[in-house]
Amino acid sequence: MSFLRSHVLLGICLVAAASAHAESPAEQRFDNRQDRQEQRLENGVASGALTKPEARRLSREQARLTRAEGRAEADGKVTPKEAIALEKRQDVASRRIHRQKHDVQTRQP
Repeated sequence: MSFLRSHVLLGICLVAAASAHAESPAEQRFDNRQDRQEQRLENGVASGALTKPEARRLSREQARLTRAEGRAEADGKVTPKEAIALEKRQDVASRRIHRQKHDVQTRQP
């Protein structure tokens, strides 16, 4: 669980650093959604709906999304095309979180 916590903390730090500058609505939407998806992961681990390997895999996916956002913002502006691509990747990640939280595998107490 400490591995998951360190990834979540890393994600939170990256989001906080990214939000230190003025954000466009697309960037705010992305960051808010990332926060919600990370919260869903934490809830899944806490409830036992996610196994440690599932949580680790999904956390890495969230970290990749955060890095992709950083690359999109690197030139100072997220273009509409970049925003759409990021949102589609978040859609995929959201579906994976849902699928993993609702599959038959659960973490044993």
